[in-house]
Amino acid sequence: MAKTLLEMKNITKEFPGVKALDNVNLVVEEGEIHAICGENGAGKSTLMNVLSGIYPYGTYSGDIIYDGEICKFHQIKDSEAKGIVIIHQELALVPLLTIAENMFLGNERGSKAKIDWAQTYDKADELLRMVGLKDSSKSLIKDIGVGKQQLVEIAKALGKKVRLLILDEPTASLNDTEAKHLLDLMLEFKKQGMTSIIISHKLNEISYVADKITIIRDGSSITTMKKTDPDFNEDKIISAMVGRSLTDRFPKREPHIGEVCLEVKDWCVDHPVFDGIKVCDHINFNLRKGEVLGISGLMGAGRTELAMSLFGRSYGSNIRGKIILNGKEVTFPDVKSAINHKIAYVTEDRKGNGLILSESIRKNTVAANLSRISKNGVINFDEERRVAVQMAGEMHTKCATVDEDVGNLSGGNMQKVLLGKWLFAEPDILILDEPTRGIDVGAKYEIYCIINKMVAEGKSVILISSEMPEVLGMSDRIYVMNEGRMIAEMNGKDATQEKIMACIIDSSNKKIEE
Repeated sequence: MAKTLLEMKNITKEFPGVKALDNVNLVVEEGEIHAICGENGAGKSTLMNVLSGIYPYGTYSGDIIYDGEICKFHQIKDSEAKGIVIIHQELALVPLLTIAENMFLGNERGSKAKIDWAQTYDKADELLRMVGLKDSSKSLIKDIGVGKQQLVEIAKALGKKVRLLILDEPTASLNDTEAKHLLDLMLEFKKQGMTSIIISHKLNEISYVADKITIIRDGSSITTMKKTDPDFNEDKIISAMVGRSLTDRFPKREPHIGEVCLEVKDWCVDHPVFDGIKVCDHINFNLRKGEVLGISGLMGAGRTELAMSLFGRSYGSNIRGKIILNGKEVTFPDVKSAINHKIAYVTEDRKGNGLILSESIRKNTVAANLSRISKNGVINFDEERRVAVQMAGEMHTKCATVDEDVGNLSGGNMQKVLLGKWLFAEPDILILDEPTRGIDVGAKYEIYCIINKMVAEGKSVILISSEMPEVLGMSDRIYVMNEGRMIAEMNGKDATQEKIMACIIDSSNKKIEE
Protein backbone atom coordinates (compact mmCIF):
# COMPACT_ATOMS: atom_id res chain seq x y z
CA MET A 1 0.00 0.00 0.00
CA ALA A 2 1.34 3.42 -1.01
CA LYS A 3 2.41 5.84 1.70
CA THR A 4 0.33 9.00 2.23
CA LEU A 5 2.62 12.00 1.67
CA LEU A 6 0.08 14.80 2.11
CA GLU A 7 -3.24 15.13 3.87
CA MET A 8 -5.18 18.37 4.05
CA LYS A 9 -8.02 18.07 6.55
CA ASN A 10 -11.08 20.32 6.86
CA ILE A 11 -9.37 23.33 5.26
CA THR A 12 -11.55 26.44 5.48
CA LYS A 13 -10.45 29.81 4.12
CA GLU A 14 -12.53 32.99 4.08
CA PHE A 15 -12.10 36.36 2.40
CA PRO A 16 -14.32 39.38 3.13
CA GLY A 17 -17.80 38.33 2.06
CA VAL A 18 -16.67 35.05 0.50
CA LYS A 19 -15.97 31.56 1.87
CA ALA A 20 -13.39 30.37 -0.66
CA LEU A 21 -12.81 26.95 0.95
CA ASP A 22 -15.32 25.08 3.09
CA ASN A 23 -13.94 22.01 4.93
CA VAL A 24 -11.91 20.80 1.95
CA ASN A 25 -10.12 17.46 2.24
CA LEU A 26 -7.29 16.21 0.05
CA VAL A 27 -5.14 13.07 0.30
CA VAL A 28 -2.08 12.63 -1.94
CA GLU A 29 0.01 9.46 -1.96
CA GLU A 30 3.76 9.43 -2.43
CA GLY A 31 4.91 9.03 -6.03
CA GLU A 32 1.56 9.77 -7.67
CA ILE A 33 0.34 12.52 -9.98
CA HIS A 34 -2.80 13.95 -8.43
CA ALA A 35 -5.03 16.31 -10.42
CA ILE A 36 -7.31 18.94 -8.91
CA CYS A 37 -10.23 19.99 -11.10
CA GLY A 38 -13.09 22.42 -10.75
CA GLU A 39 -14.72 25.45 -12.28
CA ASN A 40 -13.04 28.84 -12.13
CA GLY A 41 -13.47 30.24 -8.64
CA ALA A 42 -14.01 26.77 -7.15
CA GLY A 43 -11.04 27.23 -4.79
CA LYS A 44 -8.31 25.12 -6.43
CA SER A 45 -5.55 27.75 -6.45
CA THR A 46 -6.63 28.99 -2.99
CA LEU A 47 -6.14 25.46 -1.61
CA MET A 48 -2.63 25.26 -3.10
CA ASN A 49 -1.80 28.74 -1.77
CA VAL A 50 -2.74 27.49 1.70
CA LEU A 51 -0.53 24.43 1.24
CA SER A 52 2.48 26.43 0.05
CA GLY A 53 2.30 29.08 2.80
CA ILE A 54 1.24 31.94 0.54
CA TYR A 55 -1.79 32.11 2.84
CA PRO A 56 0.04 31.61 6.14
CA TYR A 57 -0.97 29.47 9.10
CA GLY A 58 -3.57 31.31 11.14
CA THR A 59 -5.40 32.78 8.13
CA TYR A 60 -7.27 29.50 7.60
CA SER A 61 -8.60 26.67 9.73
CA GLY A 62 -7.84 22.96 9.35
CA ASP A 63 -4.67 20.87 9.30
CA ILE A 64 -1.88 20.22 6.81
CA ILE A 65 -0.22 16.87 7.52
CA TYR A 66 2.91 16.38 5.42
CA ASP A 67 5.13 13.33 5.69
CA GLY A 68 3.40 12.33 8.92
CA GLU A 69 3.68 15.64 10.79
CA ILE A 70 1.38 18.64 11.19
CA CYS A 71 2.86 21.63 9.37
CA LYS A 72 2.27 25.31 10.09
CA PHE A 73 3.74 27.20 7.16
CA HIS A 74 4.03 30.95 7.80
CA GLN A 75 5.64 31.78 4.44
CA ILE A 76 6.53 30.13 1.17
CA LYS A 77 10.12 29.47 2.29
CA ASP A 78 8.76 27.22 5.08
CA SER A 79 7.03 24.92 2.59
CA GLU A 80 10.01 24.97 0.21
CA ALA A 81 12.26 23.85 3.08
CA LYS A 82 10.08 20.72 3.21
CA GLY A 83 10.40 20.16 -0.55
CA ILE A 84 7.01 21.59 -1.54
CA VAL A 85 7.37 23.87 -4.56
CA ILE A 86 4.53 25.61 -6.43
CA ILE A 87 4.69 26.91 -10.00
CA HIS A 88 1.92 29.40 -10.67
CA GLN A 89 0.02 29.90 -13.93
CA GLU A 90 1.51 33.40 -14.19
CA LEU A 91 5.23 32.65 -14.30
CA ALA A 92 7.36 34.47 -11.70
CA LEU A 93 10.42 35.19 -13.85
CA VAL A 94 12.32 38.45 -14.37
CA PRO A 95 12.58 39.08 -18.15
CA LEU A 96 15.84 41.05 -18.09
CA LEU A 97 17.76 38.55 -15.96
CA THR A 98 19.44 35.41 -17.29
CA ILE A 99 17.94 31.94 -16.90
CA ALA A 100 20.51 31.10 -14.22
CA GLU A 101 19.91 34.34 -12.29
CA ASN A 102 16.19 33.59 -12.27
CA MET A 103 16.70 29.99 -11.20
CA PHE A 104 18.69 30.93 -8.11
CA LEU A 105 17.05 34.25 -7.23
CA GLY A 106 16.77 34.19 -3.43
CA ASN A 107 18.64 30.88 -3.43
CA GLU A 108 22.04 32.10 -4.62
CA ARG A 109 25.10 29.88 -4.98
CA GLY A 110 28.20 30.90 -3.05
CA SER A 111 28.78 32.65 0.26
CA LYS A 112 26.78 35.41 1.96
CA ALA A 113 29.37 37.92 0.81
CA LYS A 114 29.84 36.79 -2.79
CA ILE A 115 27.91 34.89 -5.48
CA ASP A 116 29.88 32.08 -7.14
CA TRP A 117 28.89 32.71 -10.78
CA ALA A 118 30.79 29.73 -12.20
CA GLN A 119 28.90 27.40 -9.84
CA THR A 120 25.63 29.23 -10.59
CA TYR A 121 25.85 28.75 -14.36
CA ASP A 122 27.23 25.19 -14.16
CA LYS A 123 24.44 24.08 -11.81
CA ALA A 124 21.82 25.88 -13.91
CA ASP A 125 23.01 24.17 -17.10
CA GLU A 126 22.88 20.81 -15.31
CA LEU A 127 19.27 21.41 -14.19
CA LEU A 128 18.25 22.63 -17.66
CA ARG A 129 19.51 19.37 -19.15
CA MET A 130 17.34 17.47 -16.67
CA VAL A 131 14.21 19.11 -18.11
CA GLY A 132 15.38 18.75 -21.70
CA LEU A 133 16.16 22.43 -22.33
CA LYS A 134 19.26 22.99 -24.46
CA ASP A 135 19.44 26.79 -24.17
CA SER A 136 22.39 28.33 -22.37
CA SER A 137 21.66 29.39 -18.80
CA LYS A 138 23.22 32.75 -19.74
CA SER A 139 20.29 33.50 -22.09
CA LEU A 140 17.90 36.24 -20.98
CA ILE A 141 14.36 35.15 -20.06
CA LYS A 142 12.89 37.69 -22.50
CA ASP A 143 14.66 35.90 -25.38
CA ILE A 144 13.01 32.50 -24.85
CA GLY A 145 9.40 31.45 -25.45
CA VAL A 146 6.71 30.74 -22.87
CA GLY A 147 7.11 26.97 -23.25
CA LYS A 148 10.81 27.21 -22.39
CA GLN A 149 10.05 29.58 -19.52
CA GLN A 150 7.76 26.93 -18.05
CA LEU A 151 10.65 24.44 -18.19
CA VAL A 152 12.91 27.01 -16.50
CA GLU A 153 10.40 27.18 -13.62
CA ILE A 154 10.51 23.39 -13.29
CA ALA A 155 14.33 23.38 -13.40
CA LYS A 156 14.24 26.09 -10.72
CA ALA A 157 12.05 23.81 -8.59
CA LEU A 158 14.50 20.93 -9.04
CA GLY A 159 17.24 23.20 -7.70
CA LYS A 160 15.23 23.47 -4.48
CA LYS A 161 15.24 19.68 -4.05
CA VAL A 162 11.54 19.42 -4.73
CA ARG A 163 9.66 16.43 -3.36
CA LEU A 164 6.09 17.62 -4.03
CA LEU A 165 5.72 19.69 -7.21
CA ILE A 166 2.53 21.76 -7.63
CA LEU A 167 1.71 22.95 -11.16
CA ASP A 168 -1.14 25.44 -11.60
CA GLU A 169 -2.45 25.39 -15.20
CA PRO A 170 1.03 24.56 -16.55
CA THR A 171 0.00 24.17 -20.21
CA ALA A 172 -2.45 27.11 -20.49
CA SER A 173 -0.07 29.14 -22.69
CA LEU A 174 1.71 26.27 -24.43
CA ASN A 175 1.15 24.78 -27.87
CA ASP A 176 0.40 21.06 -28.27
CA THR A 177 4.05 20.03 -28.71
CA GLU A 178 5.25 22.00 -25.68
CA ALA A 179 2.35 20.72 -23.56
CA LYS A 180 3.08 17.10 -24.50
CA HIS A 181 6.76 17.55 -23.57
CA LEU A 182 5.85 18.99 -20.18
CA LEU A 183 3.37 16.19 -19.41
CA ASP A 184 5.91 13.54 -20.43
CA LEU A 185 8.40 15.25 -18.12
CA MET A 186 5.92 14.87 -15.25
CA LEU A 187 5.61 11.14 -16.02
CA GLU A 188 9.41 10.86 -16.05
CA PHE A 189 9.65 12.58 -12.65
CA LYS A 190 7.03 10.16 -11.36
CA LYS A 191 9.29 7.24 -12.34
CA GLN A 192 12.01 8.89 -10.25
CA GLY A 193 9.70 8.97 -7.23
CA MET A 194 8.53 12.60 -7.34
CA THR A 195 4.97 13.44 -6.31
CA SER A 196 3.04 16.03 -8.32
CA ILE A 197 -0.22 17.96 -8.03
CA ILE A 198 -1.56 19.45 -11.25
CA ILE A 199 -4.40 21.95 -11.58
CA SER A 200 -5.79 21.93 -15.10
CA HIS A 201 -8.98 22.45 -17.09
CA LYS A 202 -7.75 20.30 -19.98
CA LEU A 203 -9.37 16.96 -19.29
CA ASN A 204 -7.48 15.11 -22.02
CA GLU A 205 -4.18 16.12 -20.38
CA ILE A 206 -5.42 15.11 -16.93
CA SER A 207 -6.51 11.72 -18.25
CA TYR A 208 -3.04 11.32 -19.77
CA VAL A 209 -0.95 11.94 -16.64
CA ALA A 210 -3.08 11.76 -13.48
CA ASP A 211 -3.44 8.73 -11.23
CA LYS A 212 -6.25 10.37 -9.24
CA ILE A 213 -8.48 13.40 -9.62
CA THR A 214 -10.05 15.41 -6.79
CA ILE A 215 -12.99 17.59 -7.82
CA ILE A 216 -13.66 20.87 -5.98
CA ARG A 217 -16.93 22.72 -6.50
CA ASP A 218 -17.97 26.00 -4.86
CA GLY A 219 -15.19 25.71 -2.26
CA SER A 220 -15.98 22.13 -1.22
CA SER A 221 -14.29 18.84 -2.09
CA ILE A 222 -16.86 16.74 -3.98
CA THR A 223 -15.14 13.46 -4.81
CA THR A 224 -11.83 11.78 -5.63
CA MET A 225 -11.68 9.46 -8.65
CA LYS A 226 -9.04 6.90 -9.54
CA LYS A 227 -7.89 6.44 -13.11
CA THR A 228 -8.36 2.70 -12.60
CA ASP A 229 -12.06 3.08 -11.71
CA PRO A 230 -14.24 1.37 -14.35
CA ASP A 231 -16.54 4.40 -14.71
CA PHE A 232 -13.70 6.95 -14.98
CA ASN A 233 -14.40 9.21 -17.98
CA GLU A 234 -14.55 12.88 -18.98
CA ASP A 235 -18.35 13.07 -18.74
CA LYS A 236 -18.22 11.94 -15.11
CA ILE A 237 -15.52 14.53 -14.32
CA ILE A 238 -17.51 17.33 -15.97
CA SER A 239 -20.70 16.34 -14.16
CA ALA A 240 -18.87 16.48 -10.80
CA MET A 241 -17.25 19.83 -11.68
CA VAL A 242 -20.34 21.73 -12.76
CA GLY A 243 -22.99 19.85 -10.75
CA ARG A 244 -24.82 18.80 -13.89
CA SER A 245 -24.14 16.83 -17.05
CA LEU A 246 -23.22 18.67 -20.23
CA THR A 247 -24.79 16.64 -23.00
CA ASP A 248 -23.03 18.75 -25.61
CA ARG A 249 -19.81 20.74 -25.14
CA PHE A 250 -20.95 23.22 -27.79
CA PRO A 251 -24.50 24.62 -27.65
CA LYS A 252 -26.60 24.03 -30.76
CA ARG A 253 -27.25 26.93 -33.11
CA GLU A 254 -29.20 27.29 -36.32
CA PRO A 255 -27.08 29.65 -38.48
CA HIS A 256 -28.70 32.55 -40.32
CA ILE A 257 -25.83 33.89 -42.39
CA GLY A 258 -26.33 37.25 -44.07
CA GLU A 259 -24.37 39.41 -46.49
CA VAL A 260 -20.66 40.22 -46.29
CA CYS A 261 -20.01 42.90 -43.65
CA LEU A 262 -16.19 42.91 -43.61
CA GLU A 263 -13.60 42.32 -46.31
CA VAL A 264 -9.84 42.43 -45.81
CA LYS A 265 -7.73 42.62 -48.97
CA ASP A 266 -3.95 42.21 -49.42
CA TRP A 267 -3.32 42.91 -45.75
CA CYS A 268 0.40 43.09 -44.95
CA VAL A 269 2.02 43.80 -41.59
CA ASP A 270 5.74 44.01 -40.80
CA HIS A 271 7.28 43.07 -37.47
CA PRO A 272 7.43 46.16 -35.23
CA VAL A 273 11.06 45.55 -34.21
CA PHE A 274 12.84 43.30 -36.72
CA ASP A 275 13.22 44.73 -40.23
CA GLY A 276 12.31 42.53 -43.17
CA ILE A 277 10.05 40.14 -41.23
CA LYS A 278 6.46 40.05 -42.47
CA VAL A 279 4.02 38.78 -39.81
CA CYS A 280 0.99 39.08 -42.14
CA ASP A 281 1.64 38.39 -45.81
CA HIS A 282 -1.03 39.51 -48.33
CA ILE A 283 -3.96 38.19 -46.31
CA ASN A 284 -7.45 38.11 -47.84
CA PHE A 285 -10.65 37.09 -46.07
CA ASN A 286 -14.26 38.09 -45.55
CA LEU A 287 -16.84 37.92 -42.77
CA ARG A 288 -20.64 37.75 -43.03
CA LYS A 289 -23.40 39.00 -40.76
CA GLY A 290 -24.62 36.39 -38.29
CA GLU A 291 -21.49 34.28 -38.82
CA VAL A 292 -18.93 32.75 -36.48
CA LEU A 293 -15.72 32.76 -38.50
CA GLY A 294 -12.96 30.59 -37.04
CA ILE A 295 -9.27 31.27 -37.64
CA SER A 296 -7.14 28.23 -36.90
CA GLY A 297 -3.40 27.72 -36.91
CA LEU A 298 -0.41 26.81 -34.79
CA MET A 299 1.28 29.15 -32.31
CA GLY A 300 3.19 31.81 -34.24
CA ALA A 301 0.95 31.58 -37.32
CA GLY A 302 0.19 35.31 -37.10
CA ARG A 303 -3.46 35.14 -35.98
CA THR A 304 -3.08 37.53 -33.02
CA GLU A 305 -0.90 39.87 -35.07
CA LEU A 306 -3.60 39.96 -37.75
CA ALA A 307 -6.37 40.72 -35.23
CA MET A 308 -4.40 43.44 -33.44
CA SER A 309 -3.28 45.13 -36.66
CA LEU A 310 -6.90 45.28 -37.87
CA PHE A 311 -8.06 46.66 -34.51
CA GLY A 312 -6.77 50.21 -34.81
CA ARG A 313 -3.25 49.22 -35.90
CA SER A 314 -2.43 48.20 -32.33
CA TYR A 315 0.37 45.91 -33.56
CA GLY A 316 2.96 46.02 -36.33
CA SER A 317 4.59 48.54 -38.65
CA ASN A 318 4.25 49.47 -42.32
CA ILE A 319 0.65 48.20 -42.31
CA ARG A 320 -0.96 48.20 -45.75
CA GLY A 321 -4.01 46.75 -47.45
CA LYS A 322 -7.73 47.49 -47.57
CA ILE A 323 -10.54 47.13 -45.05
CA ILE A 324 -14.03 47.25 -46.54
CA LEU A 325 -16.78 47.59 -43.93
CA ASN A 326 -20.39 47.20 -45.10
CA GLY A 327 -19.34 47.94 -48.68
CA LYS A 328 -17.25 51.04 -47.93
CA GLU A 329 -13.47 51.25 -47.64
CA VAL A 330 -12.46 52.45 -44.16
CA THR A 331 -9.30 53.01 -42.16
CA PHE A 332 -8.77 52.55 -38.44
CA PRO A 333 -5.76 54.72 -37.55
CA ASP A 334 -6.23 53.98 -33.84
CA VAL A 335 -8.23 51.83 -31.44
CA LYS A 336 -10.83 54.54 -30.78
CA SER A 337 -11.61 54.65 -34.49
CA ALA A 338 -12.12 50.88 -34.60
CA ILE A 339 -14.47 51.05 -31.59
CA ASN A 340 -16.40 53.92 -33.21
CA HIS A 341 -16.90 51.67 -36.26
CA LYS A 342 -18.43 49.01 -33.97
CA ILE A 343 -15.38 46.69 -33.92
CA ALA A 344 -14.26 45.12 -30.63
CA TYR A 345 -11.25 42.93 -29.82
CA VAL A 346 -11.09 40.64 -26.80
CA THR A 347 -7.35 40.11 -26.31
CA GLU A 348 -5.75 36.79 -25.39
CA ASP A 349 -3.74 38.64 -22.70
CA ARG A 350 -6.52 39.57 -20.28
CA LYS A 351 -4.13 40.52 -17.46
CA GLY A 352 -1.62 42.47 -19.50
CA ASN A 353 -3.73 44.29 -22.09
CA GLY A 354 -7.38 43.49 -21.44
CA LEU A 355 -8.15 44.62 -17.89
CA ILE A 356 -6.92 47.06 -15.26
CA LEU A 357 -6.36 44.61 -12.41
CA SER A 358 -6.09 47.24 -9.69
CA GLU A 359 -9.49 48.72 -10.62
CA SER A 360 -12.98 47.47 -9.82
CA ILE A 361 -15.24 45.27 -11.94
CA ARG A 362 -17.49 48.33 -12.22
CA LYS A 363 -14.83 50.57 -13.78
CA ASN A 364 -13.49 47.85 -16.07
CA THR A 365 -16.96 47.03 -17.40
CA VAL A 366 -17.65 50.53 -18.72
CA ALA A 367 -14.10 51.43 -19.80
CA ALA A 368 -14.64 50.88 -23.54
CA ASN A 369 -17.89 52.89 -23.74
CA LEU A 370 -17.78 55.72 -21.19
CA SER A 371 -19.89 58.01 -23.39
CA ARG A 372 -22.89 55.73 -22.83
CA ILE A 373 -22.90 56.46 -19.08
CA SER A 374 -21.74 60.09 -19.28
CA LYS A 375 -23.26 63.47 -20.02
CA ASN A 376 -21.16 66.51 -20.89
CA GLY A 377 -18.05 64.55 -19.85
CA VAL A 378 -19.42 63.73 -16.37
CA ILE A 379 -19.85 60.05 -15.48
CA ASN A 380 -23.16 58.97 -13.97
CA PHE A 381 -21.88 56.66 -11.22
CA ASP A 382 -25.34 55.25 -10.46
CA GLU A 383 -25.67 54.24 -14.10
CA GLU A 384 -22.12 52.85 -14.04
CA ARG A 385 -23.02 50.61 -11.11
CA ARG A 386 -26.32 49.54 -12.68
CA VAL A 387 -24.59 48.55 -15.91
CA ALA A 388 -21.83 46.67 -14.07
CA VAL A 389 -24.34 44.71 -11.98
CA GLN A 390 -26.37 43.92 -15.10
CA MET A 391 -23.33 42.70 -17.07
CA ALA A 392 -22.04 40.65 -14.13
CA GLY A 393 -25.45 38.97 -13.96
CA GLU A 394 -25.58 38.29 -17.70
CA MET A 395 -22.02 36.91 -17.64
CA HIS A 396 -22.66 34.87 -14.45
CA THR A 397 -19.56 36.46 -12.93
CA LYS A 398 -18.82 35.16 -9.45
CA CYS A 399 -18.00 38.15 -7.23
CA ALA A 400 -18.98 39.54 -3.85
CA THR A 401 -19.66 43.00 -5.33
CA VAL A 402 -18.92 44.92 -8.53
CA ASP A 403 -16.65 47.14 -6.41
CA GLU A 404 -14.24 44.20 -6.02
CA ASP A 405 -10.88 44.61 -7.79
CA VAL A 406 -10.68 42.54 -10.97
CA GLY A 407 -7.25 41.26 -9.88
CA ASN A 408 -8.92 39.31 -7.04
CA LEU A 409 -11.05 37.24 -9.43
CA SER A 410 -10.28 33.80 -10.86
CA GLY A 411 -9.13 33.56 -14.48
CA GLY A 412 -12.55 32.54 -15.78
CA ASN A 413 -14.32 35.37 -13.99
CA MET A 414 -11.73 37.86 -15.27
CA GLN A 415 -12.51 36.60 -18.76
CA LYS A 416 -16.22 37.20 -18.19
CA VAL A 417 -15.53 40.78 -17.07
CA LEU A 418 -13.39 41.32 -20.19
CA LEU A 419 -16.10 39.93 -22.44
CA GLY A 420 -18.74 42.03 -20.66
CA LYS A 421 -16.62 45.13 -21.16
CA TRP A 422 -16.60 44.69 -24.92
CA LEU A 423 -20.23 43.62 -25.18
CA PHE A 424 -21.11 46.89 -23.39
CA ALA A 425 -19.34 48.69 -26.27
CA GLU A 426 -22.18 47.29 -28.47
CA PRO A 427 -19.99 45.97 -31.33
CA ASP A 428 -21.29 44.67 -34.65
CA ILE A 429 -18.08 42.66 -35.12
CA LEU A 430 -16.42 40.98 -32.14
CA ILE A 431 -12.92 39.53 -32.51
CA LEU A 432 -12.28 36.89 -29.84
CA ASP A 433 -8.62 35.90 -29.37
CA GLU A 434 -8.30 32.69 -27.30
CA PRO A 435 -11.52 33.54 -25.41
CA THR A 436 -11.57 30.36 -23.31
CA ARG A 437 -7.86 29.96 -22.51
CA GLY A 438 -7.36 28.78 -18.93
CA ILE A 439 -11.05 28.51 -18.04
CA ASP A 440 -13.19 25.52 -17.13
CA VAL A 441 -15.73 23.65 -19.24
CA GLY A 442 -18.73 25.24 -17.49
CA ALA A 443 -17.46 28.79 -18.10
CA LYS A 444 -16.57 27.85 -21.69
CA TYR A 445 -20.13 26.72 -22.32
CA GLU A 446 -21.45 30.04 -21.01
CA ILE A 447 -19.13 31.97 -23.33
CA TYR A 448 -20.22 29.80 -26.28
CA CYS A 449 -23.84 30.65 -25.46
CA ILE A 450 -22.97 34.37 -25.48
CA ILE A 451 -21.34 33.95 -28.92
CA ASN A 452 -24.45 32.19 -30.23
CA LYS A 453 -26.69 34.94 -28.83
CA MET A 454 -24.60 37.61 -30.60
CA VAL A 455 -24.75 36.00 -34.04
CA ALA A 456 -28.46 35.24 -33.59
CA GLU A 457 -28.91 39.02 -33.34
CA GLY A 458 -27.17 39.42 -36.71
CA LYS A 459 -23.78 40.41 -35.32
CA SER A 460 -20.54 38.72 -36.39
CA VAL A 461 -17.76 36.95 -34.50
CA ILE A 462 -14.19 36.15 -35.49
CA LEU A 463 -12.99 33.31 -33.26
CA ILE A 464 -9.23 32.77 -32.93
CA SER A 465 -8.37 29.65 -30.95
CA SER A 466 -5.52 27.18 -30.57
CA GLU A 467 -8.04 24.54 -29.45
CA MET A 468 -9.14 22.88 -32.67
CA PRO A 469 -12.23 21.22 -31.14
CA GLU A 470 -13.40 24.72 -30.17
CA VAL A 471 -12.91 26.12 -33.67
CA LEU A 472 -14.60 23.08 -35.22
CA GLY A 473 -17.45 23.06 -32.71
CA MET A 474 -18.34 26.76 -32.97
CA SER A 475 -17.44 27.98 -36.49
CA ASP A 476 -19.68 28.28 -39.55
CA ARG A 477 -16.60 28.78 -41.70
CA ILE A 478 -12.89 28.36 -40.98
CA TYR A 479 -9.76 30.00 -42.36
CA VAL A 480 -6.40 28.34 -41.70
CA MET A 481 -3.29 30.48 -41.14
CA ASN A 482 0.34 29.44 -41.27
CA GLU A 483 3.50 31.54 -41.11
CA GLY A 484 1.65 34.81 -41.68
CA ARG A 485 -0.42 33.63 -44.65
CA MET A 486 -4.02 32.55 -45.08
CA ILE A 487 -3.60 29.10 -46.62
CA ALA A 488 -7.08 27.52 -46.68
CA GLU A 489 -10.81 28.15 -46.29
CA MET A 490 -13.26 25.45 -45.20
CA ASN A 491 -16.94 25.08 -44.46
CA GLY A 492 -17.32 24.44 -40.73
CA LYS A 493 -19.36 21.28 -41.29
CA ASP A 494 -16.72 19.74 -43.56
CA ALA A 495 -13.63 20.70 -41.53
CA THR A 496 -11.71 18.21 -39.38
CA GLN A 497 -8.53 18.41 -37.30
CA GLU A 498 -6.84 16.15 -39.83
CA LYS A 499 -7.74 18.42 -42.76
CA ILE A 500 -6.53 21.52 -40.93
CA MET A 501 -3.21 19.93 -39.97
CA ALA A 502 -2.73 18.57 -43.49
CA CYS A 503 -3.12 22.12 -44.87
CA ILE A 504 -0.57 23.47 -42.38
CA ILE A 505 1.99 20.74 -43.11
CA ASP A 506 1.52 21.11 -46.89
CA SER A 507 1.95 24.88 -46.63
CA SER A 508 5.13 24.55 -44.56
CA ASN A 509 6.60 22.07 -47.07
CA LYS A 510 5.84 24.41 -49.99
CA LYS A 511 7.54 27.32 -48.21
CA ILE A 512 10.67 25.18 -47.66
CA GLU A 513 10.69 24.31 -51.39
CA GLU A 514 10.42 28.00 -52.26
